[in-house]
Amino acid sequence: MASRLNPYIAFDGNAREAMEFYHEVLGGKLELGTFADFGSSESPDADRIMHATLTTADGFTVMAWDVPERVPFDPGTNVALYLGGDDPGLREYFEGLSAGGTVAMPLRKQIWGDEAGTLVDRFGITWMFNITGTRS
Repeated sequence: MASRLNPYIAFDGNAREAMEFYHEVLGGKLELGTFADFGSSESPDADRIMHATLTTADGFTVMAWDVPERVPFDPGTNVALYLGGDDPGLREYFEGLSAGGTVAMPLRKQIWGDEAGTLVDRFGITWMFNITGTRS
């Protein structure tokens, strides 16, 4: 059996908005389920996202949820989502995800021959990009 590792992002009530934005930029199939959908219709969290999965044609999988109100939400800065490869279309993802966010390091050629850049999207999530260049 194969294993895989994907990011699972916690949000404080705006998981739906974030995942719809990621879906708009990255494409693919988005599945959203609220706490009510999973049987917690009487919960104060009923309308929050309990589980969301975005699966793209490029093979990306991003998962997310809204932390329940009873659970402390303390976002960290030690986690980033990494998109890398040789597909020039990654530049479009960089531009799309930077809308409303902050580009920390513009996408440009680096000393190792690849294009790399970093941004923080409008939801406070850090994205790191590396587009493989032609090696000499």
